[in-house]
Amino acid sequence: MSLIKLAIVEDDHLVQDSLNTFFEAQDYVRCLHLSSSVEDFLKTEKASEDHIDVILLDINLLGMSGIEGIPLIMDQCPNTDIVMLTTFEDNESIFKALCAGACSYLSKKTPLKKILEAVEVVYKGGSYMSPSIARKIVNQYAKKRSKLSVLTDRQQDIVKGIVDGKSYKMIADDLFVSIDTVRSHIKNIYKALNINSKAELIRKSYDDDL
Repeated sequence: MSLIKLAIVEDDHLVQDSLNTFFEAQDYVRCLHLSSSVEDFLKTEKASEDHIDVILLDINLLGMSGIEGIPLIMDQCPNTDIVMLTTFEDNESIFKALCAGACSYLSKKTPLKKILEAVEVVYKGGSYMSPSIARKIVNQYAKKRSKLSVLTDRQQDIVKGIVDGKSYKMIADDLFVSIDTVRSHIKNIYKALNINSKAELIRKSYDDDL
């Protein structure tokens, strides 16, 4: 394998030293930068002539957070892949990091050999998630799919009409059914989605929770 040029941005020096010692023992990995903050990494990298292939980035750092630093890192190092390595496993942190541009997300509970495997996969153009993180992502999308899957096609048409601001009469005319039929469907929709009003239905739609 070609030499992988790595950077580690981690403010826990015990973790940083452990990672550095492990990766330096690999024949095909070279740790070029060890930083405790995004700011320090950007400053050090800018003064260096070496190109970083992969960066292991924590979230809770001195100065700006790792998530806040992702756009800055991508702007300065557009060809560097960012792997989050953090204790944060909540949905918000995961999705913010991935949406910001990180290509992989690892828990710090991940064994060193698996972290090495992740670095190799990312270097080759892939993406890597800790099993617990992957399950959270799957569950999030499965949850969204399941909310609509409990509705019939006709009920989904009615939901679309309501979200589009149409009256019950307009929806009934569009679907060639009676207003009473529309009301009956709406009653069943509320029950299926565990809501009680049109306002809740519209809010869930706008919040991408359907």
